[in-house]
Amino acid sequence: MSKRLVRRFGGLLAVLALLGAACGSDDDEAADEPAATTEAADDPAATDATEVELVQADDDLLDTVMARGELKCGVSGAAVAFSETQPDGSQTGFDADYCRAVAAAIFGDAEAVEFVPLTAAERFTAVQTGAVDVLMRNTTWTQGRDTEVGMDFGPTTYYDGQQLMARAGDGFTSASTVADIDGAIVCTNAGTTTEQNIADAADAAGVSIQLNTFEDFDIVTTNFINGACNIVTTDGSALVGRKANQQPDGEEWVIFPPTPISKEPLGPTYGQNQSRFADVVNWTVYATIIADEKGITSGNVDARLGDGSLDAEAVRLLGGDGELQTAMGLSADAFHSVISQVGNYDEIYSRHLNPVGLSREGSANAGWLDGGLIYAPPAR
Repeated sequence: MSKRLVRRFGGLLAVLALLGAACGSDDDEAADEPAATTEAADDPAATDATEVELVQADDDLLDTVMARGELKCGVSGAAVAFSETQPDGSQTGFDADYCRAVAAAIFGDAEAVEFVPLTAAERFTAVQTGAVDVLMRNTTWTQGRDTEVGMDFGPTTYYDGQQLMARAGDGFTSASTVADIDGAIVCTNAGTTTEQNIADAADAAGVSIQLNTFEDFDIVTTNFINGACNIVTTDGSALVGRKANQQPDGEEWVIFPPTPISKEPLGPTYGQNQSRFADVVNWTVYATIIADEKGITSGNVDARLGDGSLDAEAVRLLGGDGELQTAMGLSADAFHSVISQVGNYDEIYSRHLNPVGLSREGSANAGWLDGGLIYAPPAR
């Protein structure tokens, strides 16, 4: 199997539902329950259950991934700056690089990844059936998903919040509020937390809206550009990316309200009760954060190892005396591979998010020493 293979997950979902893999419904977010698609009847793969790698409760996922020789990582493929499918089928973005980081930790090879683009409705079924090992797909950590839907969540890699975007020509400004959207047609993507959030916010503000949902945010944005929607709503980071890349000449799009209407902690998501695999994913993220705190980058990691300038924690994390990676089932230099091949947290962030206007400075995504929320437990 090619390490760069990008497989469109969709036609399998109907047979997966029959196999009893569908996740539980969430009363507050019914769209979280994956639905079968209409493509299955025409997809030969959908009629062959042997194509589906079902994950049994007693399987060790880390062993399964290692034996396969490749990480199957679920991404959006349409999230500007987070995961974008390129014309050649490759993936770029913040989330895509965290897929590569996990692959580097497990295999010593950041390219040992099969990227699987997924819609919001497909993502949880994909985890439950083993179609992917982990989601790096702008998925919000919620109580319902952590319990009723049956997911486990890793460290938050991006602290986000839901906002709205409209045209300045329609009278909206960055200081506008939900109270200003009475009578508007609001569009968002289906299968997300955003639907209930905006409905709740409109009710709280005492306004009436028409809410239209679509399978992915590309369709949402197209409808907005064409005038079928007055307003679009999703995570603020996604709105910033769309504005940077798709705002037509002669228009001004504004993002509001200044304070988001929700908390949207985004990070790795995987199946429950796979603690060895979870430890690897979690500590891969933490390794990038600790390296950032200590100024260890992809460009200087080898020099720092050689010049004796690293403290004991960094030495352990990079495979030296007292390392704990072998106890996790990894090679001692697993996190050295992560930093040297992919980079530290700030490198990953700056590479993809700074160009669309998402700065760490002054945000929740600054490091804890700089007043933000990005923080890692000690590597000892």
